[in-house]
Amino acid sequence: MNAKTALGRYGEDLAARELTATGLTVLARNWRCRDGEIDIVAADGDALVVCEVKARRSGYQHPMAAVTPRKAARLRHLAECWLARHDSMPPGGVRIDLVGVLLPDRGAARVEHVRGVA
Repeated sequence: MNAKTALGRYGEDLAARELTATGLTVLARNWRCRDGEIDIVAADGDALVVCEVKARRSGYQHPMAAVTPRKAARLRHLAECWLARHDSMPPGGVRIDLVGVLLPDRGAARVEHVRGVA
């Protein structure tokens, strides 16, 4: 595993813990289809939540800046793929969230969860 993969895995682990701590239920991690991957699929009550996780070290672009309009469109498409594969539309609808993990040179990581980014 290279350093970038390890950073991504660590960020996803922290994100999954944060989501669980705030009451969401993680349904899947690294869910793949032919069109791409969803980092975390979760349930928030009766809503389906597609979570994009971005982990960055200090000094790089802030993780929240990583979701461009193109990336948001791809996440919406992947959410549609999930729904098609699971034959259901949740009563609470679908939401796309971003979990940004900022890893400073020293000290604890900072995890930010932004709901409804796309």
